[in-house]
Amino acid sequence: MPDLANQDVVYLEKQNAKFPVNNRKFYLIVKRLIDIIGASCGIIFLSLLFIVIALLIKIEDPKGKVFFSQKRVGLNGKEFKMYKFRSMVFNAEERLQELLKYNEVSGAMFKMKEDPRITKVGKFVRKTSIDELPQLFNVVKGEMSLVGPRPPLPREVAIYSNHDKQRLFVAPGCTGLWQVSGRNSLGFEEMVELDIQYIRERSILFDIKIILKTVLVLFGSKDAF
Repeated sequence: MPDLANQDVVYLEKQNAKFPVNNRKFYLIVKRLIDIIGASCGIIFLSLLFIVIALLIKIEDPKGKVFFSQKRVGLNGKEFKMYKFRSMVFNAEERLQELLKYNEVSGAMFKMKEDPRITKVGKFVRKTSIDELPQLFNVVKGEMSLVGPRPPLPREVAIYSNHDKQRLFVAPGCTGLWQVSGRNSLGFEEMVELDIQYIRERSILFDIKIILKTVLVLFGSKDAF
């Protein structure tokens, strides 16, 4: 895999074609500044909401932790722990295997609209995408960006094709083109193509447009589950 950090433009293989990725230093520096300022302000302004959600999670299911951390795959295949508010029962991971046959999305992802592991508070925070807010800490740490492809699970990457692995050539994001273009109503292949489109076209203006659109569709998205 090429060293993305030290190249202005990296050419990635897309079947028999090549396409440029905006890795110019100016863009990366400004993007990082936006990430740090945006994530830090978000953590400060949403601190009261964080406390309320934490209390509600503990009241409903006191056995589990408030935050849920999960190993994800980021830039260049590097693994990291991604944070979310816990939206499932405390033993959710142990029950996953028995539910895989009910997967409702195609490709290397698992999604189930009526997942029995989701708590009542969990349904609310997922519907409003509040469960994703702790990822602002991942952004501050530099493991994620505000905008980018969603970070996949290691088990998903294990069955990726070379085409799918192109999603890993930029830092993963809290939101992205897939999330504001249909989210779970789209299949895995459509998600990959939207991520590749973002990788090809990303710019400061494009990132800002996605952030603004995310704010508009954040609450009550019918595609969030």
